[in-house]
Amino acid sequence: FDGTNYIFMDNESFEQVELSADVCGEQMAFVKEGAPCGLLYWNDQLISISPPKHVELEVTYTEPGARGNTATNVTKPATVETGGVVQVPSFIEIGEVIRIAAETGEYLGRA
Repeated sequence: FDGTNYIFMDNESFEQVELSADVCGEQMAFVKEGAPCGLLYWNDQLISISPPKHVELEVTYTEPGARGNTATNVTKPATVETGGVVQVPSFIEIGEVIRIAAETGEYLGRA
């Protein structure tokens, strides 16, 4: 990502394709640089991008959870190393690595 475009490279031919952040959508918020993504072409036109199903990312910021709050459905926002924000259980802390469904941004568990 160069600030306005995502750059994808074919691992076999080393050909590079640039796409604007608008075209890629929010699903790229949880994809690290160098992660494998699927690119679907139709008649030499790129029509779809598929990020990895699951990614493991470090939490870089989140508020502390309330002490003693052990309810299973209590969540809070957490920012991960790519800048994306995901809802996580209240026990997750800064520095933890979590698994996220890249397409939906859903928290799946600790890594």
